[in-house]
Amino acid sequence: MNDLMNKVSSYNLFNYLLPGAIFAVFIEKTTTYKILQSDMLINAFMIYFIGLIISRVGSLLIEPILKKIVKFAKYEDFITASKEDEKIYILSESNNMYRTFIALFSILIIFKLYDNYCSICKEYNIYIFPLLLLILFIFSYMKQTKYITKRVNACVKKEK
Repeated sequence: MNDLMNKVSSYNLFNYLLPGAIFAVFIEKTTTYKILQSDMLINAFMIYFIGLIISRVGSLLIEPILKKIVKFAKYEDFITASKEDEKIYILSESNNMYRTFIALFSILIIFKLYDNYCSICKEYNIYIFPLLLLILFIFSYMKQTKYITKRVNACVKKEK
C-alpha cells in the first residue's frame, strides 16, 4: 500500500482522491447510501474511481461551460508554451483541480436532489448509474483521443 501511495502524483491526489473522498464522506453523512467499506484498499480504489468520475464530469460538462465564460489558450500554444515554461503545467494542474471541485459540488447538489426527490427512480439505479457511466466514459475516450491526435499532429507539423 505504501508503494502505491508513493506513486500517486499530485494530479491524482488533488483531482481524483481528494474529490472522491469528499464525495464519499458527504454522501455517507447526508444520505442513506453507504460507499465506504471496512477494507482500506477497497476504499482507496472506490474513492479513486469516484474521483475519476467527478474529474471526467468536470472535463466533459463543466469545461465547455467555462470556455464560454473564460478565454482559453489554443491547445497547440499551450503545448509549445509549457515546454518553455514549466510553471504553466503546474498552473494547469491547479486549474484542473478547480474545475474538478466545481464538478464535485455540482454533482453533490444533483445527487442530494436526486436522493430527496426521485424515490421512483431509486429502484432503477442498477440501470441508470451504469448507463450514465458508460456514456461518460465513451465521451471521455473520444475527448482524450482528440487531444492525442492534436499532439501528434502538432509534432508531425513541427517536423515538416
